[in-house]
Amino acid sequence: MNSPRSAVVTRWWWIRHAPVPNPEQRCYGQRDMACDTSNVEAFRALASRLPDNAVWIATNLQRTQKTAAAIHAAWEPVRPNPSLAIEPELIEQHFGDWQGRTYAEIGAFGQTNGASGHRFWLAPAHEVPPGGENFVSVMQRVSGAVARLTRAHSGRDIVVVAHGGSIRAALAMALGLEPEAALAVSIEPLSLTRIDHIEGPGAGHGWRISAVNHFTP
Repeated sequence: MNSPRSAVVTRWWWIRHAPVPNPEQRCYGQRDMACDTSNVEAFRALASRLPDNAVWIATNLQRTQKTAAAIHAAWEPVRPNPSLAIEPELIEQHFGDWQGRTYAEIGAFGQTNGASGHRFWLAPAHEVPPGGENFVSVMQRVSGAVARLTRAHSGRDIVVVAHGGSIRAALAMALGLEPEAALAVSIEPLSLTRIDHIEGPGAGHGWRISAVNHFTP
C-alpha cells in the first residue's frame, strides 16, 4: 500500500520595487525609471523577513534590479548574494502612448479620444491604451510565467522584485479575481506579498495567500 503523498509548497515572496521619484506625476509603465534606495532602515527591515536559499528574480527594468541589490546590501548578518534571474514576463503593464505623459494629460487625452478612466488605475482592465496592452493581457502573461516558474522551482522559496501591476495580476490568479476587482488592490513600494502554491492532497485550487501589501517600517 502506498503512503499518502505529502503536499509540496512553493512560496512566492513578491516585493514591489522602491519608490520612483516622479515629481511631475508622469505615467511610467514600462519606461526604465530609476528608483530611490536611500531608506536603508526600510531595506534592513524587509531583508530580515526574507528566507535564505531562495530563488531570486527581477524584471528587465532597473528599478527592480536596483531594489534587489539594495535588499542584498542590507542583509544583517551578511549573507552571500544570490544570483538574480531576469524575467521579462513579470514586467509592468505597457501603457503605450500614455507613457511619459502626466496623469492630467492622460485624462485630457481620454476625454477627447473616448477612453475612460478607472477609479484605482489608469484604465478599465479590458481597455487597451493606444499602442500598449490592457491589464487582462498582463494577467495572462504573469499567470503563464508563474506557472512555468512554479514547475521549475517546485518546493522552493521564490523572491520576486516586480511591479504593482504584476503583483496585482499574481493575486488575481491566486484568488480567482475578475480583472476589474484586481485593480482595486493597493500595492505600495517595498511592500511584501506572500502567495504559496500548494500541490498535493487536499490542496483545493492550489493557492494560499499569507500576506498582502505587508509594509516595511
